[in-house]
Amino acid sequence: MGCTLILMLNVLLVLLGSWVFSGTASVSYDHRAIIVNGQRRILISGSVHYPRSTPEMWPGIIQKAKEGGVDVIQTYVFWNGHEPQQGKYYFEGRYDLVKFIKLVHQAGLYVHLRVGPYACAEWNFGGFPVWLKYVPGISFRTDNGPFKAAMQKFTAKIVNMMKAERLYETQGGPIILSQIENEYGPMEWELGAPGKSYAQWAAKMAVGLDTGVPWVMCKQDDAPDPIINACNGFYCDYFSPNKAYKPKIWTEAWTAWFTGFGNPVPYRPAEDLAFSVAKFIQKGGSFINYYMYHGGTNFGRTAGGPFIATSYDYDAPLDEYGLLRQPKWGHLKDLHRAIKLCEPALVSGDPAVTALGHQQEAHVFRSKAGSCAAFLANYDQHSFATVSFANRHYNLPPWSISILPDCKNTVFNTARIGAQSAQMKMTPVSRGLPWQSFNEETSSYEDSSFTVVGLLEQINTTRDVSDYLWYSTDVKIDSREKFLRGGKWPWLTIMSAGHALHVFVNGQLAGTAYGSLEKPKLTFSKAVNLRAGVNKISLLSIAVGLPNIGPHFETWNAGVLGPVSLTGLDEGKRDLTWQKWSYKVGLKGEALSLHSLSGSSSVEWVEGSLVAQRQPLTWYKSTFNAPAGNDPLALDLNTMGKGQVWINGQSLGRYWPGYKASGNCGACNYAGWFNEKKCLSNCGEASQRWYHVPRSWLYPTGNLLVLFEEWGGEPHGISLVKREVASVCADINEWQPQLVNWQMQASGKVDKPLRPKAHLSCASGQKITSIKFASFGTPQGVCGSFREGSCHAFHSYDAFERYCIGQNSCSVPVTPEIFGGDPCPHVMKKLSVEVICS
Repeated sequence: MGCTLILMLNVLLVLLGSWVFSGTASVSYDHRAIIVNGQRRILISGSVHYPRSTPEMWPGIIQKAKEGGVDVIQTYVFWNGHEPQQGKYYFEGRYDLVKFIKLVHQAGLYVHLRVGPYACAEWNFGGFPVWLKYVPGISFRTDNGPFKAAMQKFTAKIVNMMKAERLYETQGGPIILSQIENEYGPMEWELGAPGKSYAQWAAKMAVGLDTGVPWVMCKQDDAPDPIINACNGFYCDYFSPNKAYKPKIWTEAWTAWFTGFGNPVPYRPAEDLAFSVAKFIQKGGSFINYYMYHGGTNFGRTAGGPFIATSYDYDAPLDEYGLLRQPKWGHLKDLHRAIKLCEPALVSGDPAVTALGHQQEAHVFRSKAGSCAAFLANYDQHSFATVSFANRHYNLPPWSISILPDCKNTVFNTARIGAQSAQMKMTPVSRGLPWQSFNEETSSYEDSSFTVVGLLEQINTTRDVSDYLWYSTDVKIDSREKFLRGGKWPWLTIMSAGHALHVFVNGQLAGTAYGSLEKPKLTFSKAVNLRAGVNKISLLSIAVGLPNIGPHFETWNAGVLGPVSLTGLDEGKRDLTWQKWSYKVGLKGEALSLHSLSGSSSVEWVEGSLVAQRQPLTWYKSTFNAPAGNDPLALDLNTMGKGQVWINGQSLGRYWPGYKASGNCGACNYAGWFNEKKCLSNCGEASQRWYHVPRSWLYPTGNLLVLFEEWGGEPHGISLVKREVASVCADINEWQPQLVNWQMQASGKVDKPLRPKAHLSCASGQKITSIKFASFGTPQGVCGSFREGSCHAFHSYDAFERYCIGQNSCSVPVTPEIFGGDPCPHVMKKLSVEVICS
């Protein structure tokens, strides 16, 4: 009786889960699929954050995502961008959310709208407006009345805006999913009962807004019905939703990781990313979202952190500039097409799993209509495996999955890349810019400063209107001090909560200290040159983005909190912490708006040979004309130290090439478990050298470029560069399966397997001008550094000279006849080729 009752309850729960979003609603779900207007779907999604690119870039990014096999565009909603002041809303320019969603709809794609409104996203203050911190009695992301009221008000505003524009799928729009909160599970665990109560409230509040589409909570195992809980991570095949009738959703499949100033640049091999996705699908996944599909740029002061770089490239399939990152974009496109071929079987039921070896297995899906799809997996990180499946033999590379849409023919293997690779280059288009300079004052000035006893926390003082806060105090030195007669200079020690600090004594730079992404706090300790009488100690404290993650991050501190002390005086140690300190928020150049056209003309700039170089706290300006063409542009700031940069009054963001990346940037094998520290580049170099200049920000002539340099850089080394394809490569096995070949076979047009082809394509407006490398045989290396192996067809170059020179794109069959015959019979061969684009 007990078992029967439990069975009846389980059946009831399943029916309830199917009913919640069925009926008149056009978006529903069950445990195998998202169901849109009655069609059961396996959906591929990609994160594109609208403020991290420009409206002029949006259509191209969306179209390239669609061409890459993406069905859904996912984005956060950025509260601090939309309500920068309490009750004053902004939905224009890069924050025109409605325009962005309508462009996605026009492209024929769906939207997953992550309202949050907490985003994290390495975004300043996690997406919360700074004014929220000063609402009386507030405590972020917990069972707190003032916070819940503010959060509900903004969430409702966004939902009602979407309804008014008829953007939900139930109204004929593209939004098929919404998200409330974000990765709250770990926070709930730390906060205990108040966290659990808040999560329950947030879910109920969201459902009560009646969007007509399902809500999602990611990393929230106890998400209450009907909310769907979802997974984030590098791998999510292990994940199961908390109810049997909910679909398996991966809201963030991390394409790599973010870059921090002072840290190497992470990247993730395309083979491992494809493996993780195929593994998720073979384990019953219904929805996969790449975080990021296009990462973009943290323009202005939007980067959170602290120490998050201005580039948010994320090694995404579309790079920071909106260009294809090959082979990742192409390899994932091939994966998506293979998955779509399997879709009728995938949405029909759970797979049958069969062991094929010690670390090999098959996942087989079948539909009632007779379709069959198989995923053959080799989890061994080091060795190939030959497996027998359905009376056929299949060769599986290490750490790979082969996809068989008909349970017979392999159309895709995650470790065998058929898509072309590309080498990108930054080509200077404007060098030797004419510079002018203006020196920033090195101490606080009386007209807008204030004085209090003791040290103030920085964010509470600046309210984040500027990265900069001056702390100034006077130090009296008696003329009888021993150090004035040849002794050792006194030692100044300053403890700061971060993030960076410049110390001036009597107007001269005494030194600099800064923290890191891992340890933002810092200590300055150095001997300083003091004189008899009154000495002015001026500290310029610099914030490098507000925190964006962690329990009660609104309470985290920045700035000089002390103690501040002098040692080595006759009296011993003098504590300066509780002296009178004068404060000035921001820089004089900021107050004068030197970054703008009107502000820059309000002061006298030094010109020509008198321009200050390698001098701290200096403003620089120049003008330039926009280069011809449509190639994406960037500033090469490798000769500069640290500061901020503007084009025509718009902020490109913070720059910090002087902070060199430290870490281990050794070789990276795709096979084996990936983490954010596994595959790194830029060690010993600037974490970020190039800074994206949107074309739409430029005028044909007379563009104003302004930089504020903190450390002391060399502006004459700055150049404007364009990003373009330098060369493209193909690296294909002799019998490598290709999707187009399988589709031709399946159509009955051919009766035997087709040889693969090397497809090479330069960017629009470019042509293939030369063949850098070509070898059919056993070539070695990777794109950019191929070399011949022991087996090489001597006519390898001839075929590409014949088919490709002068063309924008070409295709060459990978067959011995094309290259003058088989150079080594009975050896499995491959083709490696690199062609120059210009």
